[in-house]
Amino acid sequence: MTSLGKWLRVGILGAALALPQAAWADSLADALIAAYRNSNILEQNRAVLRAADEDVAIAVASLRPVLAFRVGGVYSHTKYTEGLTNTVSLLAEMTLYDFGRNKATIAARKSAVLAARQSLVSYEQDVLLAAVTAYVGLQQAQDTVALRQSNLRLISQELQAARDRFEVGEITRTDVAIADSRLAASQSELAAAQGDLTVARENYKLAIGKLPGRLQRLPAMPRTASSLDEAKSVAIRMHPLVRQLQHEVATAEAGIVLAKANMGPTLSGNIAASDNNVDTDSFSASVTLNQTIYAGGSFSALYRQSLARRDTARAQLHQSTAQVVQAVAAAWSNIEVARASIAASERQIRSAQTAYEGVKEEARLGSRTTLDVLDAEQELLSARTSRLTAQSNYSIGVYTLLSRMGLLTVDHLKLGIPTYDPEAYYNAVKSAPATSSQGKRLDRILKSIGN
Repeated sequence: MTSLGKWLRVGILGAALALPQAAWADSLADALIAAYRNSNILEQNRAVLRAADEDVAIAVASLRPVLAFRVGGVYSHTKYTEGLTNTVSLLAEMTLYDFGRNKATIAARKSAVLAARQSLVSYEQDVLLAAVTAYVGLQQAQDTVALRQSNLRLISQELQAARDRFEVGEITRTDVAIADSRLAASQSELAAAQGDLTVARENYKLAIGKLPGRLQRLPAMPRTASSLDEAKSVAIRMHPLVRQLQHEVATAEAGIVLAKANMGPTLSGNIAASDNNVDTDSFSASVTLNQTIYAGGSFSALYRQSLARRDTARAQLHQSTAQVVQAVAAAWSNIEVARASIAASERQIRSAQTAYEGVKEEARLGSRTTLDVLDAEQELLSARTSRLTAQSNYSIGVYTLLSRMGLLTVDHLKLGIPTYDPEAYYNAVKSAPATSSQGKRLDRILKSIGN
């Protein structure tokens, strides 16, 4: 078989083996989907959001009547009588008018729900960015191990060549010792790279929720923004932290309204009906207007406190918005640096490859030493390692910028999977349901969102 035929056969066989492996390999999209579905952090904060939804229901229920059923028995014994009296009572109590208290409470709770939804989006971004980082980190670790293995093979060949040349008297024992020392260093670096790979696999398992299989190469990077100003503008509008704090400001403003309303009166009504076994049935109804005249200054203090909390929320919003803009600028800069590093490392690799081949040929002719060859090979390895680092930094940088803009979500990435609907549970409980039919509906909603 000719040399060309041999290589064709090897190439066809390699391609045939590569096809099923590629089909089995996990893509970045697969990893992101698994991270989203397996995240305990997201599950925890979905439950936090559902608890916030119930706060709205609790506020709505506070203006509804409270019905109570009471059954009791009294045994009495006197000098002249003895007997058991059984009483059945039905009590109803309701706040008729609270002069704005409940309205302000509901407004505050609704704003808190909207803030909790944005907090959930923030956690979603964190989970997906951690998944990207773990995926890219594992791929870099695998590539680094492959480079170290290739380096070890090359140095082993150089060591064998040095020994052969020493046997015929072309070089000294010093050259052999240098090559042997470099081989030991290469073995140590390979062991370190393999250790880093093990760590990267565990990081992947933590971020994705499962151990990795084969990984596909990274896809084309998603679009971010055409300019830094555009990226900043999107972040101010879309970043979940900014939107969360906007809702928290609204919550604090509703707290001011509530503090004012708490200074006013309340109007409540009571109805009671009872029946007993001695024919003394009773029925009563009452209306009560309650107004606190003096409470030691606590109402005024609570009002001033609500103003301070509003000012705190506003200041936090302004500061966090500035930090979000700064984070966008930093992420943008990191991408630019990574791009420049990739270009520089590519040029460095081309030059180092040419230098290595030249030095190796010159060493064969006797004008270069074994140390020169090993140094040239180390320079080439360093350039290739730098390129791996720069490529990883660029990939992580792009997704980090998306996160800083508030766009690193399942929906924006178009991963094509059903996502958690934060409105489904809220819509089911916002009117404070109590009937069995509504309870069954809640059961279906909980089942549909995986609880």
